Amino acid sequence: MNPQRIGALTGVLFVILVIVAFAVGGETPGTDDSTREIVSYYVNNDTEQIIAAGLLAWASVALLFFLGSLRQTLRRATGDDGGLSAVVMLGGVFIAVGATVFAGLTFALGDAADDMPVDAIVALNTLNSDMFATLAVGVATFNLALGLATLRHRVFPKALGILAIVVGIAGLTPLGFFAFLVTGLVIVWASVLLAMRAGSVAPPPAMPSSL
Repeated sequence: MNPQRIGALTGVLFVILVIVAFAVGGETPGTDDSTREIVSYYVNNDTEQIIAAGLLAWASVALLFFLGSLRQTLRRATGDDGGLSAVVMLGGVFIAVGATVFAGLTFALGDAADDMPVDAIVALNTLNSDMFATLAVGVATFNLALGLATLRHRVFPKALGILAIVVGIAGLTPLGFFAFLVTGLVIVWASVLLAMRAGSVAPPPAMPSSL
């Protein structure tokens, strides 16, 4: 398979891994749940939390590879006008960092819940429920920059650009979690389009080997 197409499709892989991680990890306790419920959940679901953490970590790796493919396309189309390709890249990196923060918290809760003090479990659960700032900044930055690049330079369809801007604006509002979910749609859409373009471009001819 075309290596460029593989790189483009890592965006789809990122979304798939995140979905599976959420499915495996289940609905974790909220900040309003009782201490007993919180502790019991992590003690009884420790393996699932560790697996979910690993999936989130691998999802972040896939996202970084996708960002490399996306930035290459954006730089070709925009000439890096206004540094939009760099801003898209940085926003995506923030998303990856935010995801790994949750992966780390989830792994700690799954791996050490049996040995940690109750207060520590409750504190980590609070962070695992509410520590969205890094992820929210990434969602807002990534989508706004991608939307602007799309509308200004027609890198992708106009509808994708409009959706990205709406999602970017929502990223730093109380709708931030839903903005993160819809960002998955934006990434899959862009990933598929990049893969289609990569598949339609013939690979360069091989250079003759020197004797």
